[in-house]
Amino acid sequence: MDTQSQVTTRAFVRELTFQTDNLGKEATLVLMFHCDMESIYHKSFPVIWRTTSFGEKGPYSIRVTYTDQLAFSRVQIKDGKVVDTGIHIQIDSGKITTLTQTDDGFEFSIPENGLPDYVEAFNESGFVQDIAIGTINPGDSNPNPVLYFKGIEDGSLVKAKFTPILHAYISSDRQETSVLEGAICTDSIWEQDLAQLPEFTTFTLSREPATGHYTITQKGVI
Repeated sequence: MDTQSQVTTRAFVRELTFQTDNLGKEATLVLMFHCDMESIYHKSFPVIWRTTSFGEKGPYSIRVTYTDQLAFSRVQIKDGKVVDTGIHIQIDSGKITTLTQTDDGFEFSIPENGLPDYVEAFNESGFVQDIAIGTINPGDSNPNPVLYFKGIEDGSLVKAKFTPILHAYISSDRQETSVLEGAICTDSIWEQDLAQLPEFTTFTLSREPATGHYTITQKGVI
C-alpha cells in the first residue's frame, strides 16, 4: 500500500541543537514527548523520539527537527521497536480519520471534523490493529512515532490530546522508536513546550562532577 498524506495547515518548525564540551562522562541523551493519558502503559505507550551519545571529552552536538504536524500510522512492532509507519495520514487537532481495508491493503480516510483539541482514529478495518501517532517533517516519507496504541480492536476509537512537551533523560539502554512499556527509571532532567521556543534554539548539556547530576540550559537563540 502506498504512503498517504494529507496536508491541511501550515505547521511550525523547531530546530533544536544539543551540545556538550568535555562532559566528563560518556552519556546517552534520550528525548521523548510527554504523554498524560489514563491508559498509559496499558493500551498506549510512549515511543522514544531521538537518542544520541555524547563522549567524555571534546565537543559533541546533535541537531533535531520538530515539525508540528501529526500523523496516524498503522504500524508493525519488532523486538520492542516500531519498524513500519508507511501507511499513514497527516492529521490536525480537532480531526478524525478512519482506517479501513481496501483491495490494495489498508488506508486511512481523509480527516474530517472530530472532537475539538483531539486527534482521533477509528479502526474499521475488520482486524485488530496497532496504531501510532507521530510527527512528520517536510520532505520525510514516513512519520516519527511518539505514541503507540496496542491491539486496537475493530470498531474501536483511539484519541489523544497532543502537546509538544519534550522531555530529556540520561539513559544508556534506550533506542530510537523503542516502545516504553513502563516509565524510565531515572528522572527527567529537562522539559520544554516546543511551541514556546523560537525556530532555532541551542541547548548545552552539562554534568556536575561532584554530584553526577546532569542539566540542560539554553545556550542561545539564533
